[in-house]
Formats: sequence, structure tokens, C-alpha cells
Amino acid sequence: MLDQVAIDRLRAQPVAAQSHFIDGAWRASSDEATLPIESPIDGSALTTIAAGGAAEVDVAVAAARSVFAAGSWSRAAPAHRKKVLTRLADLIEAHALELAVLGVRDNGTEISMAYKAEPLSAAGTFRYYAEATDKVYGEVAPTAPSHLGLVHRAPIGVVGVIVPWNFPMMIAAWKVAPALAAGNSVVLKPAEIASLSLLRLAELAAEAGLPDGVLNVVTGKGSIVGEAIGLHMDVDVLAFTGSGAVGRRLLDYAARSNIKRVYLELGGKSPNIIFADAPDLKQAAKVSAGGIFRNSGQVCVAGSRLIVEAPAYDEVLEHLTAAAEALTVGNPLSLASDIGAISSAVQLAQNLDFVEGARAEGGVVRTGGGQLLAESGGYYMAPTIVENVAPHMTLARQEVFGPVLAVTRFEGAEEAVAIANDSDFGLASAVWTSNLSTAHKMIGDIRAGTVFVNTYGGADITTPMGGVKQSGNGHDKSLHALDKYVDLKTAWIAL
Repeated sequence: MLDQVAIDRLRAQPVAAQSHFIDGAWRASSDEATLPIESPIDGSALTTIAAGGAAEVDVAVAAARSVFAAGSWSRAAPAHRKKVLTRLADLIEAHALELAVLGVRDNGTEISMAYKAEPLSAAGTFRYYAEATDKVYGEVAPTAPSHLGLVHRAPIGVVGVIVPWNFPMMIAAWKVAPALAAGNSVVLKPAEIASLSLLRLAELAAEAGLPDGVLNVVTGKGSIVGEAIGLHMDVDVLAFTGSGAVGRRLLDYAARSNIKRVYLELGGKSPNIIFADAPDLKQAAKVSAGGIFRNSGQVCVAGSRLIVEAPAYDEVLEHLTAAAEALTVGNPLSLASDIGAISSAVQLAQNLDFVEGARAEGGVVRTGGGQLLAESGGYYMAPTIVENVAPHMTLARQEVFGPVLAVTRFEGAEEAVAIANDSDFGLASAVWTSNLSTAHKMIGDIRAGTVFVNTYGGADITTPMGGVKQSGNGHDKSLHALDKYVDLKTAWIAL
């Protein structure tokens, strides 16, 4: 169980100025440039991180390539990689509260969620892929007796990983763990406003026995460090989670450089459909509130479009409003808070602008809509429900990445599917119904990488996560994620 005394002790510890972690050592930027880091909890100065550039990326990629070529990790026995990654999972668990508090001070996620979703989830992910290292086989092709065809799964080389600020450890683990399990080296670029826990992760990886240069962390602005990774001629694969605009830029960088593979997870505008025959409308409303308001809506799979069948609309909205208004928004390091801080002043202003835009287009704010706790110096926003949102309105089409829910009513399954699919995105979705036939039909008809049925969220590491349309390509999680980080090599042998 989380202990408030232990949390308070960790939150009081100063955070030293941070450097890059390259080739097993801490390194300042060549020009000694830094970036200030402020906590969204109260707007206070937290620490500084090194502001890297192309020079630091070059050094990190060279270290990653050198150790890959040397083979101490890339050609290590799968059983050895399994042992090291398992040890890393153990270390993450041993330092879970430290990592969670550090991450919350950096990005504002409520501690009760951050503890489970960040270090504990990351530990589980590393353990899952550790176990997979000696259980993924090559293939023998069905050839004529005169020939033998073998298919080898070989590590690709250097993997560039760029992750966002909302769940830095969890999302980094989804990419770094399978890349390492497959035998690759990694250059990781965290978001500049959420780098601290990943720098500590790199330190723990070295303690676990990962060879120097296998996992490198270069911090700094995305427009500089991310661009340098994207354009680098010696990065073989790029895995990214973030905005569509940046994803498009990374595809361009790949085309302009070495045609590196680029795997993108670009967020969504996920529809959450409640039919009148849902098993429990009150429970559906309560879970749906969590599906949009947890982590202040800063979740890529957030159920940000609630689509409710007309006969159930009034009851669902009554329960939903009650659930939203019962949430306590406050200091994310307090166990009394259900919802923490918005990540930054810029993000908060953007969220509020979306609400005002929805009002101007005819939306009706049922609850919330404004900033909270401004006197704290931090960035907090009330859980917000906007009714009367038509599919063409901005709030129904653009990702807010904040605690703002767009609500639309529908008549019948055909209209529900039409509304759900009327989007540029296709990451996640949900359907609430007691009718098994309806559930399976909706699963088939909704264009999304994940369809939850009678729940929202909770899919574990064993199932793939990815999107369709402008939500990206490729998949994180599950054994399928390993495919992104290997080359298939054919051996054709005449007997």
C-alpha cells in the first residue's frame, strides 16, 4: 500500500541537475546548455536537465553501434539477456515508490495511478519481454527435400525511441524492453518536461548488468534532439509516441536520411458507446468518467467522445455528472487526490481554449470547464462534460489531451457506428451492451485498434496496442511488438 509519510519524505528530496546518460556514464552537453524543469504541482523550479543536440546524439548512436557490433548484448545468449532484463525488472520494483514520486514531481500524474501505471507497469513489461527472449523461435521453411530453408530473427541494430510526457516510464518500457530483448541497442529521447524517471531507469539498467552503450538517454528539446535522431544515418528503427504533426515530421526525416523504419502511435479521439441495454448504466458512467478524467485526460486512449443511446441518455448523464463532480482534484502527491495536475501551463491554456471553442460552436458545459487551484501556482482543471456536441464540431474531431469530454446521443447501432468512425483517428473505442450479437458486430464495424466491451481500459501487456487511420502504425505490447525490432534473414541451403 502507498504510504503518505514515505511519499512526503521522497517529495522533499532535492533533485540534482541532470546530465545525459551515454555509454554508461553521465555526460553534460558539449556546450553545457541546460533546460529548467518546473513542477506542474506548484510551478516551482524542480531541477535542470542537459539540453542536448546533434553532437550528443552522434556520441550516443556511436556508442550504441559500437556495442552492437561488439556483440556483448546483440549476440549474447537469450538466457543471458533474460537474466539481465529480469534483474532490471526487480530493481524497478525495488525502487518503485522513488520512481513514481520522481515522475509525479515532473509531470503531475496522481500518485495512486502513477505508482501502478509507471514503475509497476514498466517492471511487468521488462519481465514479460525478458521471459520472451528464449521462447521466440526461428522457422524451417516447407521446402523440397533437396533444400533447407531457415528463417532467422536477427536484431536490427540501433533503435531510436522518442516518448511523450504523460506516462514516460510505461510507454518507454513498451518500446525499450522488446528492443533490448531482441538484442538491439537503444538511444532514448524523453520529453523535456518528463525526463527524470527515465534517466533513473538508465542508471538502474546499468546496475542490472546492461553493457555500456546498450541503453543511452539523451535529453533536450524534441525539435533538436528528436530531429537529430530522426535524421541520423546510423539509426535503423525509430519508435515514437506523440502528436500527429511530429509523427509526420519523423516520416519525412526517415525519407530524407536512410529510410529507417518508423513506428508511430499518434493518439486518438476514442469513441465510448453506451447502449440503453448496457448491463449497469451507473457502472458504465462511473468507468467512463475514469476513462476520460484519469491523469487529467492526458491519456492517448482516453474515451474523449461519449456516445449515448437516446433512451439511456438522461440517466447516463446524471450518473456521469455525479461521478465527475465527486472526483477530488488536487496535489498529485496527496493520496486524498483522485486527479492530479495538468502537465504545463501551455497544456492547461490549450484545454481551456477547447472548452470556449465548444461553447462558441453550440456545446453546453454541464459541469467543470475552468481552472482550479490557481492560487497553488500549479496547473489544475475541473473535470469537464460538454453536451450537445455534434460530430462536425472541433471538440468531436480534435484531440484535447485534457479532462474534457464531448457527449453525443444516438438512435440505433448504425448511427453509433457512423459517429464512431467519423474521425481521422482509430486508436481505442468501447461498447457497453448486454447483447452479445451487438457487441461482436460493433467490434467488427468500429475502425479502431482496440475495442473494449463493458469496460474502458485495462488491457494488459499480453495484447497488442496500436491504431488505424491517423492513430499510427505498428503495435506496442504483446509478442507482436518484437517484430518491430528484428530483421528476418533467410538461409537457403542446397543439400
